[in-house]
Formats: sequence, C-alpha cells, structure tokens
Amino acid sequence: MFTEASNFAAGVDQAFKIIFGISIFILIGITTVMITFVVKYRRSKHPKAEQIKDNTILEITWTLIPLAIALLMFYYGYTAFRPQRDFPKDAMNVTVVSKMWAWSFVYPGDKESDVLVLPLNKAVILNLTSLDVIHSFYIPAFRQKEDCVPGKVNQMWFIPTMAGEFWVLCAEYCGMNHSYMEAKVKVVPESEYKAWINALPKKAAEPEGLTIIKKNACTGCHSIDGTKLVSTSFKGIYGKKSIVLTEGKEHTVTVDAAYINSSIFEPDKDIVKGLPKGVMKSYKGIVRDDEVSKIIEYLKSIK
Repeated sequence: MFTEASNFAAGVDQAFKIIFGISIFILIGITTVMITFVVKYRRSKHPKAEQIKDNTILEITWTLIPLAIALLMFYYGYTAFRPQRDFPKDAMNVTVVSKMWAWSFVYPGDKESDVLVLPLNKAVILNLTSLDVIHSFYIPAFRQKEDCVPGKVNQMWFIPTMAGEFWVLCAEYCGMNHSYMEAKVKVVPESEYKAWINALPKKAAEPEGLTIIKKNACTGCHSIDGTKLVSTSFKGIYGKKSIVLTEGKEHTVTVDAAYINSSIFEPDKDIVKGLPKGVMKSYKGIVRDDEVSKIIEYLKSIK
C-alpha cells in the first residue's frame, strides 16, 4: 500500500485502517437506516405522527455499542502512540531547526546539513525547535509528526527500517511559502553514514547579531534574505531611506543606528508606511544595549 519506512509505521497504519473501517461501517449503517426510515415511515404511509419513547433495550444498545466502538478506536490509537513516548537511552540525537521556510539538521560535533542523513536500523531522537513561528515536522513515510515551537524543544524518536530517500514536510501552515518548506531524509547503511558524518564540515560560526535576532524571534516578521514577510526584510536595510509615520505625519528617515535603536525599544514611534500600529512589541528590558549594537553591526554586514 504505502511505504512503511520506520518501526512505528505499521502500528500507525493499523490504527488508521481500523478507525477508517469503523467510520465507513458507521457511515453505511446510518445511511441505510436513514433511507429505510424515510421509505418505511413516509407521510403517505403514516399520515399521523406517533410519539415513541421508553424503549430501555434500545437505549442501552445505542449507548453500549458506540462506547465499545470508541474504546476500540482508543485502544488501537493508544497502542500505536504509546511506544513513541518511550525514548531509548542509547539513541543518537539530531537537532532539527525550523524557520521560514526551511529545515536544517545539526549533528553532534556541531555539524550541520540541510539533508537529514540517518543510519539504517538505528534509533534516532530528533530535538525539534523553531526560530520564528510554529512549524510541524512531518515525515509521511515514517508516520511521524511533531510541532516545532519557538522557545521550546519537542522530541520524537524512531528507527528507520528502509534505506532510501523520503520527504520531510511542514504540516502546520506557517506563512506564504509554507508549501515549499520541504527537505529530504536519506537513510543509508551505518558504514555509509559514518563516512558521511566524518566528512561533514563543522557548522560555521554565526554572527552574534544574527544569534540575538533569532533568539528574539525577529525572523518571524523580518527575513534576512530579501523575502517579504510581515514587515521589511533586514537584507540591505541599513542606510536605506524609509517612509514612516510619526504621530500621524509622513516623512522620510534613514535607517541608521539611532533609528534601529528606536525601532527596537519604541516600535510604535516611527511606523513604516503601510504597516499597522501595535504589531511589534517593545524589547525594552528584553534586549540589552550591547546586544542592540551587535544587531546593528550584523545589519550593516548583510547588503
């Protein structure tokens, strides 16, 4: 039927088939009863309506049968889900970093890749986080899905049981290019994985200003690559002329150190034309003055 490429796929598929089968059975049953009643008790045959009540056996039956069906679906769903929360202690760990609109994977030793390469038949724990908004990490072939939440680390684990390449998708609408947020999982023999991870270079040191920007979720509204998000992109913004509204009056300002400082601590003072008031919160007491300086230096560097 569908590719089952992890140790949990078969259990999830079984739960799905049972719940789907029960749903079809109920749909057919209810539809059949409805059509039967419409035909049998139509007005031409029973012009005078009768009140029917107090059938204890019928009431017990339609209470116990749905209860049994619900418990059956819960049982199979729970037995498929529960093992996914028993994290093995000897599993390898990979950090999944999500952002609009891409995935990156950080391995032990501070090595980073845009492809999730995993050894075949080895337990893997993924530590999931987001730099901006809520994303949902989803590998259809593994039947695994977990939310990536800013400021929090969620986890999932599995054992890849089939070699090959599989899609990673985002299952939570996260903005304009949500449908393009995809990556690949590549499952290879352990010897091939070891050769790949040994050859993978270490993650390049990140500018401090960018780290501060990501830590405060600024990239949720401002891209760093020129992409239009909620507000202006940071790319090439330093030194640029911008039309703003100050106390309702329109004028032009230069995006310099003073303007950036004001925008961080008093975001509603000079509002970029076309943007609503009150969207950005003040970072007073959250971002320090020395951190603002590092942000400014980073913005100067991305032309």
